[in-house]
Amino acid sequence: METYDVIIIGGGPAGLTAGMYSSRARMKTLLLEKSAPGGQLSLTDKIENYPGFPGGISGMELVENMKKQAVGFGLEIASGDVREVRESETEKGKDCWEVITTGSQYTALTLIAASGGSARKLDVPGEKELTGRGVSYCATCDGAFFKGKDIVVVGGGDAAVEEALFLTKFGRQVTLVHRRDRLRASKILQERAEANEKLRFTWDSVVTAISGDKKVQSVKLKNLKTHKETDLSCDGVFIFIGFVPVTHYLKELVNLDDKGYIKTDNNMSASRKGVFACGDCRSKLLQQVVNACGEGALASYSAGQYVDELKGVAYK
Repeated sequence: METYDVIIIGGGPAGLTAGMYSSRARMKTLLLEKSAPGGQLSLTDKIENYPGFPGGISGMELVENMKKQAVGFGLEIASGDVREVRESETEKGKDCWEVITTGSQYTALTLIAASGGSARKLDVPGEKELTGRGVSYCATCDGAFFKGKDIVVVGGGDAAVEEALFLTKFGRQVTLVHRRDRLRASKILQERAEANEKLRFTWDSVVTAISGDKKVQSVKLKNLKTHKETDLSCDGVFIFIGFVPVTHYLKELVNLDDKGYIKTDNNMSASRKGVFACGDCRSKLLQQVVNACGEGALASYSAGQYVDELKGVAYK
């Protein structure tokens, strides 16, 4: 079995940046992504806070540019959903990692986890049953299906407000439901939301159930201060209440925080030697494209130093 210098798990901005840096450093690098490269970034309509693009850039366009740049330096990309990672050693006795996907197995001297996260669910009655029938976690993917319809958006952070604003392009009216009495999103997004005539707010409330016969017809809301419950008619429910880190394949190997994010030091090194992490699967304060890319670069550099030491060619 061919041994790579580096295997990167996840093809979002952190993984693609790590892949570009590792390949440019002439390390044999493989990036594994279970679907198409880009992660959550490819589902973002417009990014306006990434340096160098004053007018903003679509998430898909930025992903394609990152991918093209990384592949141009020699990055290999393969499709695969990682099921397990385990320690092993090469035929020359060097420590390495075996990565097992749904259909293949790969070996590398070092591992960079950049697997991001998946959308957090409400876990209320009707959510699972009506997913794809009015319940969605991606406005860019499904917004056009709700032209002239009434839409509910759940959440109060940047993602929720950005997606709510995007959905006003299609929906007749968009109601943003938030469990607090003010938004957590950045000030500029709050200003835009408050100025949008098609967007209204339901404060101090949570969705306790989603109802409908074959498709979404209403949500049940509970006011957390008065405990009063009301039904709100709608055709679609878009949920943006955060993410759950995709780190299951490392939970027995490295230290995770209480939410399942990978703990690292300032050099992106996890608790197990030879494993590094970057992007939205890493425990940190801020989850943005710009710092995901910076972490990807640093994880790659740290992994490269580790590989050189393992091979006995470190520059001293």
